[in-house]
Amino acid sequence: QAYLVESGGGSVQAGGSLRLTCAVSRRPFTNYDMSWFRQAPGKEREFVAGITWNTGRTDCGDSVKGRFTISRDNAKATLYLQMNTLKPEDTAVYYCAAKLAWSGGAWADKDRYDYWGQGTQVTVSS
Repeated sequence: QAYLVESGGGSVQAGGSLRLTCAVSRRPFTNYDMSWFRQAPGKEREFVAGITWNTGRTDCGDSVKGRFTISRDNAKATLYLQMNTLKPEDTAVYYCAAKLAWSGGAWADKDRYDYWGQGTQVTVSS
C-alpha cells in the first residue's frame, strides 16, 4: 500500500512562493501518475497539476498555469509543487494523489486515484 505524506505548506503573503513536497513511502514509485489537488473551505476538491510517471508529461489547471510547476524525482520517490506568485485565492488544503498510469480518465477525475495524502494547509494573505 502506498503512503503519501505532504509537507511544505504554511502562511505567505500574496506574491510569495512555497514549495510543497509529497513523500511516497511505497516502492516502486513508478507506474503511478501523480497529481496535486486542493480544497478550499466550502468548495469541492480541485485539480491543480499532474505528472506522468514515465515521460514526465505535465498538465495543470487553468487557474495556476504559468505560476505553479509540478515535478517528480522517481529515484527519491518524491513529488513536488513549486508555487510562485501566490494569490489569496490559492488558499486551500493541498493534497497529493496517485493513480496507476493505465487507469485512464482525466487528470481531474478524483475517482481514478488510488491513494491520497492527508493534506497540507497553504494560506495566502493579501
